Amino acid sequence: MAARPVWLIGCGNMAGAMLAGWLAAGEAPGRFRVIDPAKSGLPDGVERRDGPPADGFGDAVVQLGFKPHMLADIAPALSALAGPGTVVVSILAGVERATLRAAFPDAGQIVRVMPNMPVARRKGAVGLIAEDRTDPRAMMVAELMGWLGLAEWIADEALFDIVTALSGSGPAFLFRFVDALARGGERLGLDAGQAQRLAIATVQGAAELAAASDEDPGTLADRVASPGGSTRKGLDILDRDDALAELVYRTLEAATERNREMAAEARR
Repeated sequence: MAARPVWLIGCGNMAGAMLAGWLAAGEAPGRFRVIDPAKSGLPDGVERRDGPPADGFGDAVVQLGFKPHMLADIAPALSALAGPGTVVVSILAGVERATLRAAFPDAGQIVRVMPNMPVARRKGAVGLIAEDRTDPRAMMVAELMGWLGLAEWIADEALFDIVTALSGSGPAFLFRFVDALARGGERLGLDAGQAQRLAIATVQGAAELAAASDEDPGTLADRVASPGGSTRKGLDILDRDDALAELVYRTLEAATERNREMAAEARR
């Protein structure tokens, strides 16, 4: 399928990270058009527009990248411009396909996508769900997202809020852990900058090792920990009463519940 133009309706942190990833993958800047009055400093060659094309979007990909609660205000001005050839891609957390279809009744295909910030370095994790994943237009969106990292179809839309919490919000949770690791080293006596550098390098290396290994992360953790050694003593704290697992579960649960609340808000 020939490369379709991609319109970014909103180009904040997440959409901007996606744009950076696509350009890093070798996509031509001229393929992208951005409508976002608050966005400054677009990459060279990326086209800024004050508004949508008067004659409609045609066969373009139109990605919605604004705040979910703004859908009801923004969609009416775009809806009539999205025809049978238009693919609407939404990165709006919590907004379901049915809500998107009601907002864009004439669009040819609607695909929900949930990326995360590492897409800027083409190391992202992207969940997708489409009205028809076998449609060539949906497959084209999957290919586009695959240039940004791992892209996986999600079988059931009811699971999408969980994906959003796990991989969409996950980098923020991991950054908190890296920060806590560094602060712990500092409290024990390391220089703050050195503790942070060591923490970041440790997490980066461990993540690459986990990605390359045939073993699951839990097994890898046990392999690092010799019986009676210092690592095992530390793991005993994290593992006591499943403390870490329970904390992470409650973190994901809270984020998932908020995604569901935003879905309900978008339906109203």
